[in-house]
Amino acid sequence: MKKVAVLITCHNRKEKTLLCLDRLFKSIEIFKIYLFEIFLVDDGSTDGTGLAVGVKFPIVSIIKGNGNLFWNQGMRLAWQIASETRDFDFYLWLNDDSYLDQDGLIKIFDAYRQALIEEQSDVIITAACRSEEGISTFSYGGRSELGPVIPNGKIQKCTYINGNIVLVPKVIFKKIGILSSDYLHGIGDFDYGLRAANAGFKCYTTKDFVATCKLNDKASEWFNPDVPIKIRWKLMHSPLGLNIKDYTKYRKRFWPRQWMFDVLKAYVKMIFPRLYSKL
Repeated sequence: MKKVAVLITCHNRKEKTLLCLDRLFKSIEIFKIYLFEIFLVDDGSTDGTGLAVGVKFPIVSIIKGNGNLFWNQGMRLAWQIASETRDFDFYLWLNDDSYLDQDGLIKIFDAYRQALIEEQSDVIITAACRSEEGISTFSYGGRSELGPVIPNGKIQKCTYINGNIVLVPKVIFKKIGILSSDYLHGIGDFDYGLRAANAGFKCYTTKDFVATCKLNDKASEWFNPDVPIKIRWKLMHSPLGLNIKDYTKYRKRFWPRQWMFDVLKAYVKMIFPRLYSKL
């Protein structure tokens, strides 16, 4: 029986984390052909998240973080521990604010099998998430140069992957490793998808929405004209905003001929957001 490691990192979102795990286990209940093991990094939560998870879901392996890992580094730690624990066939990234549908896992692995046949090679699957229950409004999943790849009933290729729910098979993990150590919070998911593409692997998204995750509006406040420029500047340099330091690394890695122009555009976008939106 194939084995799947589920990787989660959390910080002070107890209720969301518990709901995420509850939905995960409900999805596992009707997808019994694989064995699942959950690795959760509790990154210095002070709201009792780790304790609550241990009580309600004692089967979950809880890994303690130092409180400064953020998403990318927390997921790296979970992945490192999981890969050292046993030889898994798949690694499933799962955000603690992303709630799988009951048949979510079935649809994710169905997309994987279809894409595998189509490509005759291993693929990454990113799950399409809706913003609210019962509403087919895209929040996270696959993206192309033109924007979100909206589910249309068929598996679709994508260039970029949001890391909310992502399936990585062992073959790709063995080839390119885990998430990059170069990023603190965001960007690591986009980086991983592009590294996979550079190694010859394709990324696909699911045929339908398979989970719910509310869009994080705060992530775009660094270029929101209604936010004071001092706060925009701070967010541009914050892990919870753009994080210009990590963004620069990312652009330099994948667009070496134009990265300086891209970084300059980011500053223009932050300083003159209304003007930038009209360009």
